[in-house]
Amino acid sequence: MTKYVGKPISRVDGVAKVTGKAKYAAEFKSPDLLYGWVISSDIAKGAITHIHTADALQVPGVVQVFTHENRPGLAWFDLSYKDQDAPPGSPFRPLHDAEVKYSGQPIALVVAETFELARYAASLIRVEYKVEEHATDLHANLSKARDPKLGVASLLKPPPPKPRGDFEKAFSEAPVQVSAKYVHSAEHHNPMEMFATTVVYEKKGKLTIYDKTQGAPNSQLYVSQVFGLPFKDVRVISSYVGGGFGSGLRPQYQLFLAVLAARQLKRSVRVSLTRQQMFTFGHRPATVQHISLGALNDGTLTAIRHDAIAETSQFEDYTEIVVNWSGMLYPAPNTKLSYKLVPLDVYTPLDMRAPGGVTGVPALECAIDELAHQAGIDPVELRLKNYTDRDMNSDLPYSSKELRECFRQGAERFGWSNRNPTPRSTRRGHTLIGWGMATGIWDATQGPARAEAVLTVNGKLRVSSATADIGTGTYTIMTQIAADTLGMPIEDVLFKLGDSDMPLAPIQGGSWTAATVGSAVKVACEDLGKKLFKMAQKMKNSPFANAKPDDIFFADAHIRLKNDPAIAVSLREIVGQNGGRAVSETSTSTPDFLEQRKYARSVHSAAFVEVEVDEDFGTVRVTRAVTAVAGGRILNPKTARSQILGGMVWGISKALEEESVLDHQFGRFMNHSLAEYHVPVNADIQDLDVIFVDESDTIVNPLGVKGLGEIGIIAMPAAIANAVFLATGKRVRELPITLDKLL
Repeated sequence: MTKYVGKPISRVDGVAKVTGKAKYAAEFKSPDLLYGWVISSDIAKGAITHIHTADALQVPGVVQVFTHENRPGLAWFDLSYKDQDAPPGSPFRPLHDAEVKYSGQPIALVVAETFELARYAASLIRVEYKVEEHATDLHANLSKARDPKLGVASLLKPPPPKPRGDFEKAFSEAPVQVSAKYVHSAEHHNPMEMFATTVVYEKKGKLTIYDKTQGAPNSQLYVSQVFGLPFKDVRVISSYVGGGFGSGLRPQYQLFLAVLAARQLKRSVRVSLTRQQMFTFGHRPATVQHISLGALNDGTLTAIRHDAIAETSQFEDYTEIVVNWSGMLYPAPNTKLSYKLVPLDVYTPLDMRAPGGVTGVPALECAIDELAHQAGIDPVELRLKNYTDRDMNSDLPYSSKELRECFRQGAERFGWSNRNPTPRSTRRGHTLIGWGMATGIWDATQGPARAEAVLTVNGKLRVSSATADIGTGTYTIMTQIAADTLGMPIEDVLFKLGDSDMPLAPIQGGSWTAATVGSAVKVACEDLGKKLFKMAQKMKNSPFANAKPDDIFFADAHIRLKNDPAIAVSLREIVGQNGGRAVSETSTSTPDFLEQRKYARSVHSAAFVEVEVDEDFGTVRVTRAVTAVAGGRILNPKTARSQILGGMVWGISKALEEESVLDHQFGRFMNHSLAEYHVPVNADIQDLDVIFVDESDTIVNPLGVKGLGEIGIIAMPAAIANAVFLATGKRVRELPITLDKLL
């Protein structure tokens, strides 16, 4: 009997993606399709006094220009604009009124018969503003930091825990002390596929919407609420997503504008954003952190203080878990953590791969490395000295934690025992060599979800759930789970997703899809199996007439007796007894909250990095890296390894290259293109290695899996920064580490 879970199955959607069969939001056709071009504000704060649209409207083929002056009345109250990922506050409303809240805000939509016409007509529109003084500089406004407003989002992003012990006293008495400021700039997601929405206007005003989103039901919810439409009249489809990284968790403004235009003009409309406009919504917020650590001479941590100040918009309080990780990783008896926000004239920040984790953990892990160097202790030994099997924030044991094995196996694979601990002492020709390491941690969560399993009359298994696949391999692992659960050949199983008409699933983010939707797929297939078994029992001369559910198993598309596997009935034969109809089952999977609340649930990692630093030019190159991950049960080693490799590459990007540069004179991100927003290319990436440490966890979810989408990035920036220190003797506490900071 073939088992697929745990095997390196190639992506089942791979052929569609490389042949062009996979269609994305801006590629769907519709008769009589119109095209929209978004006009963005030139100022960061103020009001529109007049929009001159007459010249654009006189161009043949231009159908309409939508502005705040002629848009229809809509459900403008806050609740209608909430989505599954909305933070506390008052969500942004495109074309609501004349007010400009941030630079690049959409202020008009030109709709024309062709894309080129819409773009040309937009160039003819002139906008007059009343300009107000704006504030976009986090560092200049740190004195305005305040506590975040709490809302429903705080259930998933809890505020810092209450202080433990007496930090001030313990720190002042500590013989080994470290205290430093860590800074990172804003970053933008920049997936390859830019945001687009194609709205197909159908009979009686029904809408079929092809949207770039990480959750079709979330876009459906948004459209239905804002435009006052029944759910049955709004169908959102997003079968393929060309990268998201969190940017598609919230509905973006092109969705609103495309629906508005389609409903007003009663025609199908497509609105696509440019690469520059990808910088006009959501980003990883710039953050300033202060960390103070106190320890005994043997490295035992006695005091931790971790404070963070991050930016948010003036209209919503976007928060991240930045400082809580300190209390989860290290059991210092005296801990004080705080997190505050500074409202600025920018768009609301947005979850970006490992939000908060890849902000807070790298700063903490750099401080831990500084402490190890000051105490004269190996960085791995220091972490083992302060190892804990409990989350000290919640005072709960971890459901599983094989971080020790991550340290051991990662160090062995990397050759860490050969490390020279003296900074600036190792060379290779004209370059300085440094080794660094760091710990990673991320939540292992599960949410409720639904899935449908259908056995067709020709014996094929069709499974569906309204989740997404943003490139993580969701199509593939769900197919593997379904095939194993019902003992089907994988080529006879088809998993479908990305359609709001399918059973409800949450947005894909936070590394919870494998656990959440995977559990729903497993339950749906199990329930279908029970139904098929009952049908088999009723067949004439059934060999299972007196059998119990525990007496049978599914293999090779048959139901078989455990004590005599040769006695079997094929699933196709069973469904053939159903009057020419398929057999289906829709099921819901929910977490075992009563059991899970007794444990802290996390995925852990350890990253080891070697860097070369050119002594004259200060350029940094990561020559090799190893990441060891304790991620529970690995469903597919190939897709799992791909996830970790992708995270490692992004960790290199975050540490050395990635930065959204704000010109505070204009309040605008200036490097809004892939030519100037630097991300790694092939030449930047050398030898990357991934280890999956064996870890069994029966608590986290029925599959025993932990999400891997985020954990690969979290430890890398600190490991690189720590390696740069060992190579050069210089601590750079502001990311990215560019050559000017080393020179």
